Amino acid sequence: MSYLETIKTAVIIFPIIAFLFTIPFILHQYHKYGSINKFRVLIIYSFILYLITMYFLVILPLPSREETLNMTGKTMQLIPFSFIKDIARETNFNILDPSTYISTLSHPSVYTFVFNVVMTIPFGMYLRYYYKCNFKKTFILTLLLSLFFEFTQVTGLYGIYPRPYRLCDIDDLITNTLGGIIGYFIMGILDHFLPTRDEIDEETIEDGKRVSGLRRITLFFLDGFVYLCLSTILSLFSRSLYLTIGCFIIYYAIIPYFWNGKTIASNFLNVKVTFSNLTFIRLILKNIFNYLYYFMLPICLLELGMIIVNNINLSAVSSIWVYLGSFMIIIFFYLINIFLLLKNGRIYYDKVFKITYLSTIDERRKKDGKYQR
Repeated sequence: MSYLETIKTAVIIFPIIAFLFTIPFILHQYHKYGSINKFRVLIIYSFILYLITMYFLVILPLPSREETLNMTGKTMQLIPFSFIKDIARETNFNILDPSTYISTLSHPSVYTFVFNVVMTIPFGMYLRYYYKCNFKKTFILTLLLSLFFEFTQVTGLYGIYPRPYRLCDIDDLITNTLGGIIGYFIMGILDHFLPTRDEIDEETIEDGKRVSGLRRITLFFLDGFVYLCLSTILSLFSRSLYLTIGCFIIYYAIIPYFWNGKTIASNFLNVKVTFSNLTFIRLILKNIFNYLYYFMLPICLLELGMIIVNNINLSAVSSIWVYLGSFMIIIFFYLINIFLLLKNGRIYYDKVFKITYLSTIDERRKKDGKYQR
């Protein structure tokens, strides 16, 4: 498998890893900053793609177990700077003869050395720029990363294979660490043209003083998740409908009424709800409406489709079209509401209930001692 094929594999796998990472990332960003900075997203996700690519370059291509059992070559090379001897022995390089330069650079012993250095240059750049690591920390982390790669190789992918299928080479440790150091110094030049990490943080916090549509959507689902967890725990003791309703009232009405408009989820996301006239009944009605609007209305549409299919003599094809039509209407319903929230940060029923969503990011920063005027 060539380097390009390995990179292609990493790009294919990346969306899956990114999907698993996205929800924790969104929650962390709203908890810490109150908003999500696009430039930060670019940095973090490109870093994830870079790490995946590096890891795949270390482990791919994967051989079969039978192939590894038939391997007889050495598994470790512990003599430092052996690559220099290999280059001198295997190439016709002559510093006084420029015609030997191209053939030397294209030799495997040379481009492998260059690749091992280049591979970790971005790592040193990320560490210095975004993670604000000094030289010592960059050196140590790059060394540890390289040790992890060599450990992966010498253990046969952590014991999955009966023996190593890649050579564990101390020269790789040296060249990888050198690459991280070079990246550190390159970023020392480039970071003058980029916003600093502190500037990114402050811009993100400033944006976090407004509750965006995506933040409200995140709050809606996180509230639902927390409520579901609480009601599930209570159901272990009793499956009473009254207990479920009581849990709903406690979470969505009693807690925010006595906690300045905040639920457990909204406190985590630095959001609170205010009404023109905050009353207990208004809180209950608002959340009952949300439940009916976002859950019961789509269910009723599905039930309507089932009633049409069961009570009208339709062909199998027609029945499928009725069900597909119901699903499409529901999907369109959710997409319209998501679009309205993302575009305006508000939705029409906010005016009906006279609701305002306020950010509490400044309150959290004051509490944490990080508030700046």
